[in-house]
Amino acid sequence: MREKTVTLNRATLEQATLISDSDFERFQEFFYHKVGIHFQPSKRYFVDKRLLQRMRATKSRTFSEYMALLRSEVSRKELQALINLMTVNETYFFREEYQLRTLIGPMLDEVTARKGPGETIRIWSIPCSTGEEPYSIAIYLSEYWPGLARHDVELVASDINTDVLQRAREGCYEKRAVQSLPPDVLRRYFTKESDPSGGGLRYRIDRDLRDSVRFSPVNIHDAEALRSHHGFDVIFCRNLLIYFDNRSRRRAAESLYESLRPGGFICLGHSESMSRISRLYEMRRFPESIVYQRPATRRPAETPAPAEGALP
Repeated sequence: MREKTVTLNRATLEQATLISDSDFERFQEFFYHKVGIHFQPSKRYFVDKRLLQRMRATKSRTFSEYMALLRSEVSRKELQALINLMTVNETYFFREEYQLRTLIGPMLDEVTARKGPGETIRIWSIPCSTGEEPYSIAIYLSEYWPGLARHDVELVASDINTDVLQRAREGCYEKRAVQSLPPDVLRRYFTKESDPSGGGLRYRIDRDLRDSVRFSPVNIHDAEALRSHHGFDVIFCRNLLIYFDNRSRRRAAESLYESLRPGGFICLGHSESMSRISRLYEMRRFPESIVYQRPATRRPAETPAPAEGALP
């Protein structure tokens, strides 16, 4: 017991020595500039642990040496590896289902009313994590929207984390992820498989459904990357903006606005409100949910949104 205590103390001392307070502040600024996420001091243990992990993987002897690698690397492979480690993904099928019901009801009613013959409906899920959200949209359209017989739908799903995108493409899930699905839906769209690691059963989504979603890596704060993501009728951007500060939220809201068609809708998480972030959008109150809409005609130049905590 005594030997274990000494080992733990040494590990703690090593961590404190390698990542100083000034190092943490430098990383805060760097990561904020690249991704738009500002890590609070309360996340210090989370950040330090993952920084040390990547420092060991790259054989960086000091934090300064590791930061020099991140800043100079042309391929950005290490930056992507760090982003994958620092971004947390937690989701499940049919999450906040009331928004899916609103999608196949009044939202798509308005979208299809504006569409000409042969025009495709485009829906974007960002961040899509391991795929539960875009696949949920695909299932909901297939199961409950009669309009699918008359309209083509393009589903695009994006995330900054390339590891979760690969898992999304594979479409294999543990029981926890599918527990909110009706049993008949689970039977129709999933096949049970044995987990090769011995973790019990897994559920793999059917290939037709996997092929119906196009996955792409996107950093919402990378203007160049977003240029190819535009012309969407509906965007699901749930539980992303809560990780940003006011400035990053406003930048993200403006980017998403440009990605929407005039009259297009954006769905946020239940704890998020676009009214406190940007005046570019109109709030729409539907029977089961509040969503936000890009007006059909462009509004005047954006004015600053109210400070956080102020009345909208």
